Amino acid sequence: MRVPFSYLDRQFADVGRYLEDIEGLVRSGDFTLGKPLLEFERRFADLCGMPYAVGVGSGTDAIVLSLRINGVGPGDEVITTPTTFVATVGAIAMTGATPVFVDSTDGYVIDPAKIEAAITARTRAIVPVHYTGNVADMPAIMEVARRHHLLVVEDACQAIGGMIDGRPVGTWGETACFSLHPLKNLNVWGDGGVIVTRSTALAEQLRLYRNHGLVNRDEVALFGYNSRFDTLQAAVGLRLLDQTEFITERRIANARRFDEAFKDLAPLVRIPTRRQGVKHVYHLYVVQAARRDELLTYLNRHGVEAKVHYPIPMHLQPASRSLGYQEGDFPVSEEYSRTAITLPAHQHLTDAEIAYTVEQVRTFYLERPRE
Repeated sequence: MRVPFSYLDRQFADVGRYLEDIEGLVRSGDFTLGKPLLEFERRFADLCGMPYAVGVGSGTDAIVLSLRINGVGPGDEVITTPTTFVATVGAIAMTGATPVFVDSTDGYVIDPAKIEAAITARTRAIVPVHYTGNVADMPAIMEVARRHHLLVVEDACQAIGGMIDGRPVGTWGETACFSLHPLKNLNVWGDGGVIVTRSTALAEQLRLYRNHGLVNRDEVALFGYNSRFDTLQAAVGLRLLDQTEFITERRIANARRFDEAFKDLAPLVRIPTRRQGVKHVYHLYVVQAARRDELLTYLNRHGVEAKVHYPIPMHLQPASRSLGYQEGDFPVSEEYSRTAITLPAHQHLTDAEIAYTVEQVRTFYLERPRE
């Protein structure tokens, strides 16, 4: 049996409906900041429980624009975690600011108890990452930010639909940033991103900034950026918005099945802490596994498309050398990178595929000798 990591062929099997929408868009010629985008922004804001959503070119751009529009730039420091995709750190660097790392918890999100020790006179912002679809401890993070008068920009690129005690991700910071990349829970046919905010003034500034600072064809209010969310992609996104609840609930249900199936394999398979009150939406289903690389090879050989996200933490990447970090600086993040394995858990898996994945993991540990 083959258990695919990507689900795009299944999600878009009925492609005709999407093509009908795109044909209508082509006939209208409304390609740039068109009506489907405006409708998508309105509905996305409603989904997040926020008054404003601004579509931009990618999730990375969402972070860059959020930081820049709030004045973050050269000479500033921005705190984040090394347990993340490069886009988080790259976006900080794109502003000219210096990324400063803080270790993770065993839930793969930034440890708020360690943030204060990383704050200096140059610290301007905190970018918590809701990694794997887990939700960072935003009440604790916001308390630190308030005490030190710091900007908070949520990297929610992997966590649409996530919540703490019923409060959605994206409703804590000055802005929150989402990605619509094809492999995200809510996705489109290319790159796309969204910024949500509760500030009317900030939303207006972001709409200018994403479009060269243009008020109209002839008047430039500020020197901005070209980061418009394609109207064609918004048309695709509009079709998928209604599926967000189904996508989220299926991923949660699949993760529960895996949790239950693996709990007796501890400590060979370690399921991260599931915090009470947190709605974890499982963009990635990650556990920490003994003999991780052997398990990865075994699963791939037997048709389960497991992956590793990611084998090198950001502070040990070549791109981070100038920051001066060394191995041992962030032990939780480093242990995660050595042992983490991601199993397919998407909404289109069948019961048989989930059962087969469980069987293969259990067979590896219970029936095969160590290689």
